Amino acid sequence: MLAAERHAAILERLAHQSAVRVSDVALALGVSEMTVRRDIDVLESRGALVRVHGGAVRPGSLSSVEPGFDANRSRGGQAKQGIAAAAVSLLVPGMTVSITGGTTTYALAPLLSRVRGLTVITNSLPLADELHRLNAASAPDGAPRVLLSGGELTPSKALVGPLATSTIASLRADLCFMGAHGVDAAAGITTPNLAEADTNQAFARTCGKLVVLADTTKIGVVSLARVAPLDAASALVTDQQPGAEYAALTRILCDPASDPHLEERP
Repeated sequence: MLAAERHAAILERLAHQSAVRVSDVALALGVSEMTVRRDIDVLESRGALVRVHGGAVRPGSLSSVEPGFDANRSRGGQAKQGIAAAAVSLLVPGMTVSITGGTTTYALAPLLSRVRGLTVITNSLPLADELHRLNAASAPDGAPRVLLSGGELTPSKALVGPLATSTIASLRADLCFMGAHGVDAAAGITTPNLAEADTNQAFARTCGKLVVLADTTKIGVVSLARVAPLDAASALVTDQQPGAEYAALTRILCDPASDPHLEERP
């Protein structure tokens, strides 16, 4: 395949999704990951995309553009499922866990009933709805108790604004699972939605430990509004090894290409 054909294929993918992975493109095109990285470098030099750790994103996805929940839900499913499985391993029976909106955190829903006696605080309408559906269908003993904030619905189907923020601020969680539009060593945890940033700041302030869930397409991405510095998090659950600039953060890695597992690194 000629370079021009590869470039066109990469841009075609980005026309339909906000991010691409080097590994996915290499597999689809039948070329090496090094070739794809070189192609991404060329396309970045032309302003056609922005290179991030593990892949590339559309230029408009970096600051104030907020992808919709349904569009994001269909992408990176395997990585999200692996991240969710690794994250749930951090829970113990009887915990109160707060969970922010997003499609990565939504992947936690079918796994939470494995941990007995959980109380879940969330501003994610899809997560709360799915937990209610699963609990009604199976009526498991010790199904999670769900507390849903009020607020205004965002494109990512998270409830935000003063009502959501005040509700979250009045509650205390042992641990918070936070999704993110961007995770950057310097800029921290960011989102394109100002109201969501305010609500997520309340989540971060009212938990014993903050755990960020983000696949590698989010690493190195910087959005409009900062939620918290990266060192506010106790752990980052992701699907590939982050760069050396993230070494100060305890990382819990999962490899969705194999059985999900946890690996702690200082």
